[in-house]
Amino acid sequence: MEINVKEKKDNPLDVQVDRNWLEQTSHLTWEKRASHALNELSVEEPHWTYVAAACYINHLREQIAEQRGVEPKVLSASFPEFLKAQIEKGIYDGRLDSYSTDELYELALTLEPARDQKFTYIGIKTLADRYLAKDFNDQIVELPQERWMVIAMTLMSEENRGSRLELVKEAYWALSHLYMTVATPTMSNAGKVGGQLSSCFIDTVEDDLRSIFDSCTDAATVSKNGGGLGMYLGKIRARGSSIRGFKNVSSGVIPWMKQLNNVAVSVDQLGQRQGAIAVYLDVWHKDIFAFLDAKLNNGDERQRTHDLFTAVSLPDLFMEAVEKRDTWYLFDPHEVRVKMGFSLEDFYDEKKGDGEFRKRYEQCAANDELSRTEIPAIEVMKRIMLSQLETGSPFMFYRDTANRLNPNKHKGMIYGSNLCTEIMQNMSATTVVEETLEDDTISIKKQPGDYVVCNLSSLSLAQVFSDDVVERVVKIQVRMLDNVIDQNSIGVKQAEKTNKMYRAIGLGTYGWHHHLAKRGIAWESEESVWEVERVYERINQAAIKASAELAAEKGAYPHYEGSDWQTGEFFSERGYEGAEWDEIRSVISKHGMRNGYVMAVAPNATTSLIAGSTASIDPLFQKYYVEEKKNYRIPVVAPDLDARTTWYYKPAHLVDQTWSIRQNAARQRHVDQGISFNLYVPNNVKAKELLDLHLLAWKEGLKTTYYVRSTSLSVDDCESCSS
Repeated sequence: MEINVKEKKDNPLDVQVDRNWLEQTSHLTWEKRASHALNELSVEEPHWTYVAAACYINHLREQIAEQRGVEPKVLSASFPEFLKAQIEKGIYDGRLDSYSTDELYELALTLEPARDQKFTYIGIKTLADRYLAKDFNDQIVELPQERWMVIAMTLMSEENRGSRLELVKEAYWALSHLYMTVATPTMSNAGKVGGQLSSCFIDTVEDDLRSIFDSCTDAATVSKNGGGLGMYLGKIRARGSSIRGFKNVSSGVIPWMKQLNNVAVSVDQLGQRQGAIAVYLDVWHKDIFAFLDAKLNNGDERQRTHDLFTAVSLPDLFMEAVEKRDTWYLFDPHEVRVKMGFSLEDFYDEKKGDGEFRKRYEQCAANDELSRTEIPAIEVMKRIMLSQLETGSPFMFYRDTANRLNPNKHKGMIYGSNLCTEIMQNMSATTVVEETLEDDTISIKKQPGDYVVCNLSSLSLAQVFSDDVVERVVKIQVRMLDNVIDQNSIGVKQAEKTNKMYRAIGLGTYGWHHHLAKRGIAWESEESVWEVERVYERINQAAIKASAELAAEKGAYPHYEGSDWQTGEFFSERGYEGAEWDEIRSVISKHGMRNGYVMAVAPNATTSLIAGSTASIDPLFQKYYVEEKKNYRIPVVAPDLDARTTWYYKPAHLVDQTWSIRQNAARQRHVDQGISFNLYVPNNVKAKELLDLHLLAWKEGLKTTYYVRSTSLSVDDCESCSS
């Protein structure tokens, strides 16, 4: 059957189906029409996905028109009455009532139903199933363009009334053109009653019983509201350590991981999936081997935590020892604190090859009174790689690089990252200061630590660079992210405090492979590395400038004074020079920065599907594959696939990973936080080959690596950080 594809500037894939096909299928249900279209979908005829999407969208419009008692062609005009009704029913948040009837009618005129044609079938189905508002009978009541508008209205609701409507329209423009997407919690919850808007959180667990169980409670609260969590366990004493002077009585970190595992399983995320928690431990911790074995599918089940994700915090000194095949020492952090008078985890190397951490580590190694486990460093690395090939983790966190490039090092320390390894911000534990009983009231006073919050959204590289709208989109995107901080309701009070003190945002990207294919750039080429530099420096400039301009309007973040933004070290460290950077630095010197952290590249597999692009910075898995979930199997074809681009879509597991690492090293220079970066290897990869990739990643200055994805391993992408 013939499909005519007509090129239009506003909609490059406005698919018009041949009349014969329409007539031959007119008697069928929308499901069967969509199924027929998807059966025709192939690498040679990729546009059938838009035909299937159109079938579903027409059905959705008819269904909602019937609910509202209007004709499908006037659905947009029904938006004001619809929104008021949903507020009254308790589906939409009452804050949307701040928009007047006249404003609602003006926004209704802004809605562009034709932009629904931008959706692929997998895109519209994912949006409808997971994000469109539903009533209490689980029936969809919201149209796709209305979801974009409600998100825009929610995030701009507290803006100055004189400019608010134009900002709503601008945010709607960016979202409805699929130039950007917001993170899963924001996309799902914005404008609705209940739920928070931030993606991931990071907690630091202190080495005492109260702190451990308080952290479990906070983890449950975060999980209940749909957030993913990273937890640093490196301060907890090792197995066999002393407690109150009694020797060899501590059971180490594994029992507490079991508690967290139970939280992840029993406290699900909005009833949709179980909680997601990553735990971080230092590679010098005495429990490191038990920790690395915790996800394996064999051995003592009492020592297994299959539902947690593991990550290892690695100093430069360890990687040097691996490369030189030197000895490595494992210590108990509690014993180090008691006998050495300091906490080893509280230091890092300020310079490559020199710094406070290695000095303190060497002091520990030289103290004969300090117990230790002595082992070749390569043996620890072997256990890391063994676990990675069986389970995909542990993730790798290069702590010295992360701390050296921390723009807020004047206010703290980074011990680990989040669930998806892209967030790097100052961390510290929350501790109980006082607990008193007065009459019938128990009062608990806590010293709040830095409980990290990440507020995410992502830019569609292939679209914004094709249409040359980078600066315009990033400007509204930064404002939207900054407003998430003030709009949000987080059940963990120290997280609310941290969120306001640093006002951290994580502007990310997706569609890197899509962008390269459209530009005719091979993944395995020097040109791809140069393109990374060009693309990400431009985005970073736009994001920093937007944050500085917001600071001029609304004020700088509270911890700005003394930061690398204020001193200028942020720019000198990265070699940022030239007229454009001088202009940006001038704005910052006058007004400061609105946001203490600005960029972070998350996995965003789900939302990139909605936007019809490739995930994050990853190479495409296949040109044609089937997306399988519990209730469907949907074929998917590479975006913008044609006779020209097909040559540039090399499958992920066939890509030489050294090029991916080199690209990411160039990208990391322009990203002040981190990047969710996967390594793709064949299931028969040799140990030395995988080791060489890890050594290269460390030497090239990557802050983290995420999953090691072998051809025989299936891993679940993070939903919380999808942005």
